[in-house]
Amino acid sequence: MPVKPAETRRLYLQIADKLRELIGQQGFAPNGRLPSERELAQTLGVSRPSVREALVALELEGRVEIRMGSGVYVTVRAATTATPDPEALGESPREIMDARSLIEGAIAASVAPFAKPKALKALRALYERMAAEVAAGQVPLAADRQFHLCVAQMSENEVLVKTVAELFDERHSPLSSKLRVHFEGDDTWAAALEEHREILEALEARDPVQAHAMMQRHLKASYARLMTRLKR
Repeated sequence: MPVKPAETRRLYLQIADKLRELIGQQGFAPNGRLPSERELAQTLGVSRPSVREALVALELEGRVEIRMGSGVYVTVRAATTATPDPEALGESPREIMDARSLIEGAIAASVAPFAKPKALKALRALYERMAAEVAAGQVPLAADRQFHLCVAQMSENEVLVKTVAELFDERHSPLSSKLRVHFEGDDTWAAALEEHREILEALEARDPVQAHAMMQRHLKASYARLMTRLKR
């Protein structure tokens, strides 16, 4: 019996394919409004975060419009909208954050016992810069990126530094950017700042277990905030 090849297409794209089919069915979207994320997830047998990623992908195609506090609506041009190159949308934010959690958690644990005073001083300066920008109502994205790269640089492994940078920069992909426009708020940065403080203090204490735990906690919480804010 021939072996069926494994599905390599990104999960959110597979879900988007199914949603396109459902949108075309009569009665699926009364008055143009799609069922809730919860109902869609139950219908398709997938997680709500994956449904949310798929809906944002469809919005980028111009097939649906996400109206915060109201729902997701089929656009009038949905039937004639061409499907864009899926490779241009970016990786799944869930998979990106899972990868970052594994990689950056391991890096934090490995560098903690050997953290040099100069590197820790630079890391604290970045944290303080983030804190000042958050207090001023600014988005501390550049300092956030440098903070994570600073931890990676403590490993003195350029491959790891490059990997951390590339994964961080995936937040600028069309899919991730659109998700953040809809679901990221000022409150997310206040929480993220506290998590960065915990990472910093664990490294300053040269505690590998705590450094690993705090880095993973931060990255998992960051994704959770993006996926749970303003749920319906």
